[in-house]
Amino acid sequence: MGQISFEDDCVVRELDSRYYGFLDLSNSKNAEVRNLVQQTVTNLQNYIANGQIHESKNLNDNKNAIQKYDTLNSAGEHMDNSVSQNNEDTKPLDKEVNEKTSICDEKPQDEQYVNALCKLGHLHLLLGEYSEALSAYQKYMRFRENNYWTNHAFIYGIGVAYFKLRCFKWAIKSFQELLYLSPNFTCANEVHLRLGLMLKHCGEFHIALKHLQLALLYTYPSTFSELQVKFQIAHLYEVQNKHKAAKDGYEFLLNEKHISLELKADVYRQLGWMYHCVECLGEKKEREANALSFLQKSIEADPKSGQSLYLLGRCYAGINKVHDAFLAYRNSVEKSEGNADTWCSIGVLYQQQNQPTDALQAYICAVQLDKDHKAAWTNLGILYESCGQLRDAYACYLNATKQISFQKSSLFRKKQAIRMKKDTIGLSKGLSQRITFLEGQLSQAPLPSITSKRRQLCSIEEAWNLPISLEMNSRQQQTAQMLPRQITKQSPIQGPPPPYPHSQLSQSPIPAKRIKEDGASQQDLTQNNIQAQQNLINISETLNQRNFNAMPESNKISEQSVVDTFDDISNDIYKQNENIKLERLSHDALSNNEDSRQNEYIGDGIADLSTTFKIQMDSKQLMAAVKLLPIDDPPVHCTILQVNAPPPSPPDCPPQKLTRDQLLPPTPSVHLENKKNAFSPQLQEFCLKHPIAVVRGLAGALKLDLGLFSTKTLVEANPDHSVEVRTQVHQSPDENWDTSQGKRVWACISHRSHTTIAKYAQYQASSFQDSLKLILPQDESDKGFPGSQAMSDSDSKDSVSNSNIVLKRKKHKINSKMLRFGTNVDLSDEKKWKPQLTELQKLPAFARVISAANMLSHVGHVILGMNTVQLYMKVPGSRTPGHQENNNFCSININIGPGDCEWFAVPDAYWGGVHNLCEKNNISYLHGSWWPVLEDLYKENIPVYRFIQKPGDLVWVNAGCVHWVQSVGWCNNIAWNVGPLTARQYSLAIERYEWNKVQAFKSIVPMVHLSWNLARNIKVSDSKLFELIKMCLLQTLKNVLHIQEYVKSKGVEIRFNGRGKNEASHYCGQCEVEVFNVLFIKEQEKRHVVHCLSCALKLSPSLQGIVCLEEYRLSELQRVYDSFTLHRTQGLAYTQ
Repeated sequence: MGQISFEDDCVVRELDSRYYGFLDLSNSKNAEVRNLVQQTVTNLQNYIANGQIHESKNLNDNKNAIQKYDTLNSAGEHMDNSVSQNNEDTKPLDKEVNEKTSICDEKPQDEQYVNALCKLGHLHLLLGEYSEALSAYQKYMRFRENNYWTNHAFIYGIGVAYFKLRCFKWAIKSFQELLYLSPNFTCANEVHLRLGLMLKHCGEFHIALKHLQLALLYTYPSTFSELQVKFQIAHLYEVQNKHKAAKDGYEFLLNEKHISLELKADVYRQLGWMYHCVECLGEKKEREANALSFLQKSIEADPKSGQSLYLLGRCYAGINKVHDAFLAYRNSVEKSEGNADTWCSIGVLYQQQNQPTDALQAYICAVQLDKDHKAAWTNLGILYESCGQLRDAYACYLNATKQISFQKSSLFRKKQAIRMKKDTIGLSKGLSQRITFLEGQLSQAPLPSITSKRRQLCSIEEAWNLPISLEMNSRQQQTAQMLPRQITKQSPIQGPPPPYPHSQLSQSPIPAKRIKEDGASQQDLTQNNIQAQQNLINISETLNQRNFNAMPESNKISEQSVVDTFDDISNDIYKQNENIKLERLSHDALSNNEDSRQNEYIGDGIADLSTTFKIQMDSKQLMAAVKLLPIDDPPVHCTILQVNAPPPSPPDCPPQKLTRDQLLPPTPSVHLENKKNAFSPQLQEFCLKHPIAVVRGLAGALKLDLGLFSTKTLVEANPDHSVEVRTQVHQSPDENWDTSQGKRVWACISHRSHTTIAKYAQYQASSFQDSLKLILPQDESDKGFPGSQAMSDSDSKDSVSNSNIVLKRKKHKINSKMLRFGTNVDLSDEKKWKPQLTELQKLPAFARVISAANMLSHVGHVILGMNTVQLYMKVPGSRTPGHQENNNFCSININIGPGDCEWFAVPDAYWGGVHNLCEKNNISYLHGSWWPVLEDLYKENIPVYRFIQKPGDLVWVNAGCVHWVQSVGWCNNIAWNVGPLTARQYSLAIERYEWNKVQAFKSIVPMVHLSWNLARNIKVSDSKLFELIKMCLLQTLKNVLHIQEYVKSKGVEIRFNGRGKNEASHYCGQCEVEVFNVLFIKEQEKRHVVHCLSCALKLSPSLQGIVCLEEYRLSELQRVYDSFTLHRTQGLAYTQ
């Protein structure tokens, strides 16, 4: 084992994942440090293998040692204030590792051994050895599975390793946990950027935008510039087809004085391609001129950009300048030889010139560079089919469809750009038709013989093994000299690039529809039409070319450290191989930026809220304990869960294996005979015992006038009241089909619009009348409904099918009809809806909208749809997709009738399994719209309740129950949430409140504000509920006190602001977490936006220009805290 000097040892001990991106060990200037790191890695590996290590050396006076390395010192100064008091790399934890823990065949070791694994992971990461880093990190995590979350540098390191290795699911999880645990982490800006890029790749555009905007706020030293983040935001708008916002963003960047040439080239390229593709940006001739101009400016700014040259070739090909297109492609190949898209387009040009052999070679080059290149496979199939080689064409089409299926399942989520989705569907349908046709032809074709006609092209197997790529450069130059003479023979080509030769498939008896890049349908291949073949290529190429964001390569460490994996992300979506350009701060900037250095926050230690803080403390003891906490760094995040609890995550499903009968449990239900039954305590107990329950005959027993909620009464009362409309595909309740793929999926498509009660009532009645017409003549049951299309507020042109007969037919999954679901009709206004709201007072207390025993009645302000009534107006097939209620509160749903609704529900213990299935199907559990495939649930051992809700039935959805609903007939429903005063309800609510923070999802129930109001208003006799609420009060009061001490240390005055009557709770305008009692706003701001402390520090690390407001005086909070005690006699609380 090589000996390391004392000074060198001190240097190595300072290094961890936070230096990633700031210390470039590949730079020759840092060769000495690199050698030292490599030697340390060798020593650590030997130690881990042998279970021995040199004795730890004293860490004192390490600053003198670090000064030996000027570059390291510069890179490290942004960490000066970031050394954790509990850093597991330099200081062992007090708690010994459980001796039962094991890793494969390794024996459990001491703290030094475990920390050596983490240090090894850090050093591998800095060396760019990501697989080795991940391996070491994962071993460390196995030893530390009970407290890994206390080491923030480790979480950051393993997140970066996952990111670099393209394990985005795990990288996102790690980074989300890190931001939850330490919003002010030293590299939080780097984390937000990576999260933004990965979520953009995954189609979670709203959350991606949020993270990118948060990355802009930080003043920490970073490996990227503000302009580069704004470029990513503009591109985010582009991939969402928000072209105006994207164009404005790009043009804003061009007006910046300090924009780099590389970034300017990227912006010009994006603008050029947008003008080429997006029709709404002007007339075609003008757009093409702008596209060429911008792309040429991009090449001027960065002559080495093969991507800009390639797109320039596409634009030239689109306006039939074939020679210029070929020259641009050739130059692109010279700049970036490994670009499959360029070779594919070269193949198109060759085929246009009736040079099939050269086209074959180009296509083979493309698929050899990228075996998943569906456009090249499709084009190659068309080439073989045009030459009569059907077996080869069939093989190529199969390869293309395989890649389309992969793209849909893994990349193109429901939120992907609509135009891209249409192109994919069109391509899939066209290829499936060709494959079906070729299968029929090949089944009847005779076997090839010696006397068979000589093939024009070699087979796909032969072509694959030929060294044709070596011949391409010479052939390019030969062909380029011939092209000017051939251009005059070419017919004019219309439509988007690239051009394509005349069809050779006139013998094909089955037409194959194609879709242009703009989504318009094409002529049949049988008509020998140029564009028909051309667009089969164009569609697939469009999926890769429409929204480019690949950048020129660079050797800057910033690109390697922050978003060099963005080129990998782009590779999946756009099939490019170049890096995003990120300007990094120089080492001098890092070392000279005093403000940044003085305001670095690490929070890498164990949370200071340890056993020192207990719910048995009174407010004076709590205040005294808080005064002992350090105020050099801002307070760590405030959690209302138990002390030192791990970051919340979806639970594993119960391990018990269920039988088929247990997977289909009977739904708990009770039939009410009279009012006495409705008000009996047993009814509430029955509901609280089960995940979901149906109370039948409720309306009759209580003599509820459900007619007050009928469509007729609603129209008479408030005809112009707003209705949110969801346009959906009409399908049977237990099916959810993707018509383009012909298979069941989880994604539930729904388009939002708005109308009025009167207009929706007209639609509802019209659809019912139309269904009656269909029932009579059975042979007309597949026809649309006259009149329904004219009333549609959606972007769909499909008519609406409401026949119960059609619902049970399989045929609908191919010829799907569209329906409109009227949802979220707000009935909170007591002046408008007084008769309706008064009628609901007849319900038993536990089911009422407002009740002392309902937690949500103690919020103190309106939360629409939760502590107010909402109405749903339905036609058959209207779907409420799968979800849990906000913050896991219970809900009440009453069917007004006249039709039925069908319900599906999963017990809350299995919600983690449903969450995992959503991830498996590439749908966000919280943000997505999903309709579970029942067989998928059964395979995962997840039980499903299924039942019919008839008019007058009340459905009780217990806390955390996952459910989805579809109307069987025409009906209205009313619904609201309730919060029974039980420990289970409160526990599930705060768990979801904290998990929402991890997911950057806003909790619309302000649980902290609610908990303080509960402490003021009620007496609790349930000891478990008391402990949970008291813990929330303890945590939040401790956090308030700590924040105020920290703010005072910054010299900021705290002003009393108070709260108005019924004033809504406050949320941070940036990260959307609840802000309790201590509010931060910018002093010079017309519209005051509330910020949490973390976001306020991003705006101003010294809090200069920030005003701190206080909602409650400390004396009041102390009084409430001390007064909240366990009530020994029976109170309002209901025990579980």
